[in-house]
Amino acid sequence: MKVDDAAATRLVDNPALARHRHYLEQRRLMRPHYMTEPEEKVLEQKTTTGRAAFVRLFDETVAAMTFPYELEGGAAADLSLQQILAKLYDAHRSVRRAAADGLTNGLRKNARLLAYIANNLVLDHRTDCELRNFERPEAPRHLANEIDHRVVEALMTATERHHATVHRYYRLKAKLLGLDQLYDYDRYAPLFADMPRCEWPDARRIVQSSYAAFSPRAGAVVAEFFDRRWIDAELRPGKRGGAFSSSAVPSAHPYILMNFTDKLRDVMTLAHELGHGLHQYLSRPVGYLQCDTPLTTAEMASVFGEMLTFQRLLQLYPEPRIRLAMLCSKIEDGFATVFRQVVLTRFEQALHEARHTEGELTAERVNALWLTANRPMHGEVVRLTDGYGWWWLYIGHFIHTPFYCYAYAFGELLVLALYQQYKQEGEQFVPRYLDLLAAGGVGRAAQAAGEAGRGRHRPDVLGAGLEPAGRHGARGGRVGRPGVTGRFFLDATFIGPQYHLCAGCQGSKRNLLLE
Repeated sequence: MKVDDAAATRLVDNPALARHRHYLEQRRLMRPHYMTEPEEKVLEQKTTTGRAAFVRLFDETVAAMTFPYELEGGAAADLSLQQILAKLYDAHRSVRRAAADGLTNGLRKNARLLAYIANNLVLDHRTDCELRNFERPEAPRHLANEIDHRVVEALMTATERHHATVHRYYRLKAKLLGLDQLYDYDRYAPLFADMPRCEWPDARRIVQSSYAAFSPRAGAVVAEFFDRRWIDAELRPGKRGGAFSSSAVPSAHPYILMNFTDKLRDVMTLAHELGHGLHQYLSRPVGYLQCDTPLTTAEMASVFGEMLTFQRLLQLYPEPRIRLAMLCSKIEDGFATVFRQVVLTRFEQALHEARHTEGELTAERVNALWLTANRPMHGEVVRLTDGYGWWWLYIGHFIHTPFYCYAYAFGELLVLALYQQYKQEGEQFVPRYLDLLAAGGVGRAAQAAGEAGRGRHRPDVLGAGLEPAGRHGARGGRVGRPGVTGRFFLDATFIGPQYHLCAGCQGSKRNLLLE
């Protein structure tokens, strides 16, 4: 950080440092935003009792919160956050409505503290950006993600232009559920209550065979996770919810934590986390400093693994009723990963701007910002209740990693492009894809996000893949086959198969990240 550009260039170009070239280049990009060493030491020391303390307070508060759940005619209970959220996926509307009421009441009870934490962390982030000479609050995240802010804005604008697609699907879902009006607590309702269960041995066989069919090498790595017990999936009292894969250090191996409940959704979660595990396992040789990827490509292997497993599930459960339920669930996951993450990012932008211009915000003021950000995606089709206004309070991404969420949308659309390329190229695609994972945060894997829209930041280009396949073809592009990606999304109701995130011209495959 201290040396001048000429000296830094000589160091970076030195063959002895070739292995760490990308890391060093990325560190140098942060040079304009670093202060003197004594100033950096002061900031680091104050973090423990500043930002880090507020983040810890948020985590411990949310973990200890209980939510009242009372089903009409049934016994009342106090549930954890994970338990109350799980009931929003119940097939019975009365259960979902009671869960929504309980979630709202529990959050409202803790709103004063949680809103205070959010206010302070937003202000702390603004102060940090000013001290480090960042022009906008999103800039540190874009720099860490190695992506241009114009690409992010174009991605979000293109997504927002297709809210009508979300509305169209939810109209269909209301008909399938036999409801005149969908409410926020109906969005993730399963179509049927009697979906087949999948026990752990079957889940292992399905996921492992999905990876092995794609690549024997990938299948062998996945088998190690099972054989060597690198996965903690058992339900136990006091065990935290959620799922994640920890990369640990390159000299060790990744560890996966999840909670398996014998549901088909859990099979997809297992496939997702094993994708992360495969990515982390293969990237160990590049070393600790470069094995992690930017957030924009961090979800690449996990979502790709989901795609492989989902196709296997469709083959194993050919009954139309079950397939329809799985397709709807997959579409809703896609909405949550693309459209909803853009909504969360827009909310964060509004929150940071309001905190800067208006001062400390009440919880009710932030509720209004939250509802305003959410309404365009849901339109008149999904009615957002007043209680839904409080639901921003439990979302940890706003607390832990400001402006994290758009990376999910980027990653999902990137995977759709990669998966379509795999369907077109077959076996030729596989070794290049595994090499991409093995690169970790080095080279093209890390540069993909930054180069994705080079010179092509127009929403009409990035939005091509959000068009239904038929309309895309009518504009002169290649008409998508009604195969995996097209039919998979109910005749491309969601995202058409021709989304080329890295493409500026439809004829060049070289812009598709993998050459």
